[in-house]
Amino acid sequence: MNAQTERARIAGPVGTIEIAIDHPADREAPVGVVVLSHPHPLFGGTMDNKVVQTMVRAFLQMGWRTVRHNFRGVGASEGTHDEGRGESEDLLAVIAAHRLPGRPLALGGFSFGAYVTTLAAARLEGDARASRLLLVGPSTQRALPADVPPDTVVIHGEADDVVPLSATMDWARPQQLPVIVMPGTGHFFHGQLTQLRDLIVRSWR
Repeated sequence: MNAQTERARIAGPVGTIEIAIDHPADREAPVGVVVLSHPHPLFGGTMDNKVVQTMVRAFLQMGWRTVRHNFRGVGASEGTHDEGRGESEDLLAVIAAHRLPGRPLALGGFSFGAYVTTLAAARLEGDARASRLLLVGPSTQRALPADVPPDTVVIHGEADDVVPLSATMDWARPQQLPVIVMPGTGHFFHGQLTQLRDLIVRSWR
């Protein structure tokens, strides 16, 4: 993402997981750490996806340390695609390796990454729970995400041609979960990334 991005690898459930870490301006005293997950690996999704990088920029602006990771079978991460099950294990391994003692943990994901984020978040219990979730263009059609806390920030494009807005509304409705809709915007937020960043910051605060 930039010259200051740290690239590293950690041990995961089926081998190496490739990660990237970005630090806010106050490197020594971040608000907390947010772990961000990328879109579908079988359709070109990686941790360097532009929407994921936009999420990184939003959290850096708010003072958070950001950790991205490649799911199994992507980049230098070992293993093969597992339709979300194994990917949630990967995410839990990244969370365990990069928590900051005494500071909040947040989780965020785009598309398939948002779906996996809900699965992993549902498995964190007690003091290990995430303080908040951010789901951008969540994948809600092929497989149903887990239910999420009421303060979860959900952002979806009105003109999403990959995951219809109606599918996300159908998932959110039983939870009475608000969904922020960006008018006329498609799944990949083309031409709207700056607006997405600003919307994340406003909604999170």
